[in-house]
Amino acid sequence: MKVKKLLICILITGIALEGMAQKVTLSGYLTDAATGEQLIGASVFVKDLKDGTATNVYGFYSLTLPQGTYDVVYSYVGYNAQLTTVALTASKTLNVKLEANIALEEVVITEDRSNRIQEKTQMSTITLGMDKVKNLPAFMGEKDVIKTLQLLPGVQSGGEGSSGLYVRGGGPDQNLILLDGVPVYNASHLFGFFSVFNADAINSVELIKGGFPSRYGGRLSSVVDIRMKEGNTNKFEGEGSVGIISSKLSLQGPIGKAKKTTFIVSGRRTYLDILARPIIKAVGRSAGEANVVAGYYFYDLNAKLNHKFSDRSRLYLSAYGGDDIFYFDIKDDYVSEGKKNEYGTGGGLSWGNKIAALRWNYMFSPKLFSNTTVTYSKYKFDTDVEFYETYWENDVEKKNSYYSGFYSGIDDITAKVDFDYMPSPKHFVKFGFGDIYHKFSPGASQTKFEFDGIKLDSTVASNTMYAHEAYAYIEDDLRLGNRLKVNLGLHATAFMPTDTTFYSLQPRIAARFLVSDKASIKASYATMMQALHLLTNPTIGLPTDLWVPATKNVPVEYSQQVALGYAQTVKDAYELSLEAYYKTMDNLIEYKDGQSFGGSDANWENKVAIGRGWSYGLELLFEKKVGKLSGWIGYTLSWTNRQFDDLNFGKAFPYRYDRRHDMSLVITYKQNDKVDFGLVWVYGTGNAYTLGLEHYWAYNDELGQSGEWVYFDDIEHVESRNNFRAPSYHRLDLAVNFHKPTKWGQRTISLGLYNAYSRQNPFFIYWGYEDGFFSDNSARVLKQVALFPMIPSISYAFKF
Repeated sequence: MKVKKLLICILITGIALEGMAQKVTLSGYLTDAATGEQLIGASVFVKDLKDGTATNVYGFYSLTLPQGTYDVVYSYVGYNAQLTTVALTASKTLNVKLEANIALEEVVITEDRSNRIQEKTQMSTITLGMDKVKNLPAFMGEKDVIKTLQLLPGVQSGGEGSSGLYVRGGGPDQNLILLDGVPVYNASHLFGFFSVFNADAINSVELIKGGFPSRYGGRLSSVVDIRMKEGNTNKFEGEGSVGIISSKLSLQGPIGKAKKTTFIVSGRRTYLDILARPIIKAVGRSAGEANVVAGYYFYDLNAKLNHKFSDRSRLYLSAYGGDDIFYFDIKDDYVSEGKKNEYGTGGGLSWGNKIAALRWNYMFSPKLFSNTTVTYSKYKFDTDVEFYETYWENDVEKKNSYYSGFYSGIDDITAKVDFDYMPSPKHFVKFGFGDIYHKFSPGASQTKFEFDGIKLDSTVASNTMYAHEAYAYIEDDLRLGNRLKVNLGLHATAFMPTDTTFYSLQPRIAARFLVSDKASIKASYATMMQALHLLTNPTIGLPTDLWVPATKNVPVEYSQQVALGYAQTVKDAYELSLEAYYKTMDNLIEYKDGQSFGGSDANWENKVAIGRGWSYGLELLFEKKVGKLSGWIGYTLSWTNRQFDDLNFGKAFPYRYDRRHDMSLVITYKQNDKVDFGLVWVYGTGNAYTLGLEHYWAYNDELGQSGEWVYFDDIEHVESRNNFRAPSYHRLDLAVNFHKPTKWGQRTISLGLYNAYSRQNPFFIYWGYEDGFFSDNSARVLKQVALFPMIPSISYAFKF
């Protein structure tokens, strides 16, 4: 009997092993047929099994199936789907190239539902197509990824023209903005009016607002994952544009006859400083100054090089550098007693990012894909001002001078390894680990002074701080039956500054349940930890934000977020999503009243208050992705509050960017291959401001010499923080693009109209007087400053 049982067990084991042996793997890459660009998130669907998968961020896919012959559909939004019959008798590599769909009719593969909104486990996630970014109206004609993200539900801008992102009640420091996997600490140009991302160099953009996969960590509110183009593998090509304030040029193509190495280089620079220089000099001369030079410009430079050793091994090197630079220099001289005397003043302000990444992709097996990466990221801000004069006195040359400067910055070096493991269509496992080495320079002020031979040189600086941030994660996107799919994961972090260590385990779960073939209910829960704080200047002005680490006195930030949603595909061409969320945030920081980045106290920990925040709301997105007419309608209903024991008498108050209603209408219409149109309309509840709604005159106790009362000041009584609402914000933007093929390629002329009906939206609000100045008969009134009336723009773009 025992022998019989043993033989049965051996037989069952053999059958199981035989079944396993009959499983084979189909894997490969999906790319654009024209450029060789990898298609991220493309669908691979096996019609016979009604099952499939999606490509990863490098365009790689893997499906383990029983031996047999299958009809496999490869598809991607904006491309013609490709049906391929595959005979699988052994594991096979199949690289597929998809042709862009240039036809205007809507093409939908109804059998393939694997990449539709109701099928995806992940919620609160939006993928942004670059064609949409380039076809929409843009401020001053500058196509901007971040400005387009601001049009999505749950995302708000900081104000008129701002490129900041405020996601589900969070601040701009709580967004993990990645460029080819490298954090970008400041994503703004021109004091926030433009972002640092050149649309010509970008391949894809993904925004995650909640239900964060475990592979992401380090921020509380959102992930913006931006991937650069790899470079055309088929031919050399270029594109560029000339606009009102800037020009840009991108070049890309293969290197060598084998075409295993490709490159892309893209640059952008504004030239207002060059155009304005003669005017500034003329104005200076008319004001009596001999030589005046002043200006402002920003630039971006992206570069990427990648080499394909084989289908199993690829190497990538990417870099970005960008700066904003403001400068002025005024010089003059005069002759006194036959001697030439000189004086002058000058200064500047600059901020910018430098990043680099070296990554190696290696496929250990058709089921296991790895990515090893080393990155560097740097953000710096510095400003200085100087005055000097040289003069002669009693035949002795003397010099007086004054200099003041401030510097801050953060440097990161990161090493990490990530794995994608795809054992079967029912599992997509991701795991990895890494370490970030931070160097913080929270601020250093230097003052130099020389007068009549007396010299002073003083430096007040916060200590440079260092920290390690080690992490590991694992997640599995698993299918449980035909209707339920779950993404379950864990992210573990150890943040190690010099004085303490913070440990954190952050569970993540997201699930979707199909209620029909075209609709699903989704839910998610995520905890996040952020070990970096941003000291933000509360006033509108310079980019004096300082990055600092969590310490014993100012601990790490935590958030918890739950979300519940409904997703549906409507008539195969429309997507509807409705989500409700609730988020809490702990250990937030703000400057105490009267504090800022300057001052005599170099220790930033003494300047901040620690508190908490919470946000909840409802988001609606109705989108049409294909056809002549495409676009979306987005609406957000939300509440966001803050509470600090040391601020506002310990009472809760609305966050400045608490916005009850936020709505956007985005439309693009392609009339034909020569003409397309874009329209954007936005509406939002006004921002919250802190205003004194009562005021008093402070008088002296005695009469002045004239016999009248002498007042010292106008005192405003502030009842609470953010106690006043600005008028609602709304704006209409229009654009039309004219395309024409040429002998050398294609040219596009874009006409735009920003704020088409010239709405005077408030940039800031203040108390003033009815007559413009104080008088006995002048009433005190509330006034606003609006930045932008209706602004037309024109740009010329070309491809060759």
